[in-house]
Amino acid sequence: MTSEKRITLHEFNNLTKSLSFNMYDICYTKTKEERESYIDYIDEQYNADRLTKILKNVADLIGAHVLNVAKQDYVPQGASVTVLVSEGPVVEVPTESYEESPGPLPDSVVCQLDKSHITVHTYPEYHPVEGISTFRADIDVSTCGEISPLKALNYLIHSFETDIMTMDYRVRGFTRDINGNKLFIDHDINSIQNYIPNDVKSLYDMIDVNIYQENIFHTKCRLKEFDLNNYLFGYSKDKLSDEERYEITNKLTNEMDEIFYGKNINFGHRED
Repeated sequence: MTSEKRITLHEFNNLTKSLSFNMYDICYTKTKEERESYIDYIDEQYNADRLTKILKNVADLIGAHVLNVAKQDYVPQGASVTVLVSEGPVVEVPTESYEESPGPLPDSVVCQLDKSHITVHTYPEYHPVEGISTFRADIDVSTCGEISPLKALNYLIHSFETDIMTMDYRVRGFTRDINGNKLFIDHDINSIQNYIPNDVKSLYDMIDVNIYQENIFHTKCRLKEFDLNNYLFGYSKDKLSDEERYEITNKLTNEMDEIFYGKNINFGHRED
């Protein structure tokens, strides 16, 4: 909305806007030692302290004061952080907050909100026999007020190394204008994809499932191409035979397909 189109509300904007961002990192770990090293790497790379820093940057991006932080590193692996936030110091709401465009990276505060929370939970795990290890992070940003948490999506994508991303956005509840008319959403949105930069979108195959009349939006992304060297833990692909490279590539591809399509796929040799 432009300033000319802004609707005067009755009291506070009571809409709740929730973004769920789920990312998956996949790795080939042939031996028990490689699996354990991968888990140790993930626990160090995405420990509670670093996750807290990421969530505080999200709070800055949406113009929020951090009220409380609860964080925990788990044994044997994984971490969780919950951040409770309240309205930030920004008084004017920039008009770009209503546009379907990627949000900024953490160099400026862009908007305001009132009561809200941001959470992250991590889930490292590995396949019992196939040599595949995965790391999943679930991030939820829930805001009450004028700002959409989708403006934090660009920064979240840049904060993690992602093979698969799934994103859900929903606007709940209603607010009223000064005449008492209910408003069930306060901004235009066609797709979550419009909040992802073009250079990122070019790297992924993407699917949308949207229920516009219910203000529910879903997008999932799968990396199109990958360099096998980025998925081997402790060595490079030149140490492998052609047959080994082919087999590992198939296993990684199969894992990505299963996560992307949300179902188990019978693994077999591929012709491509």
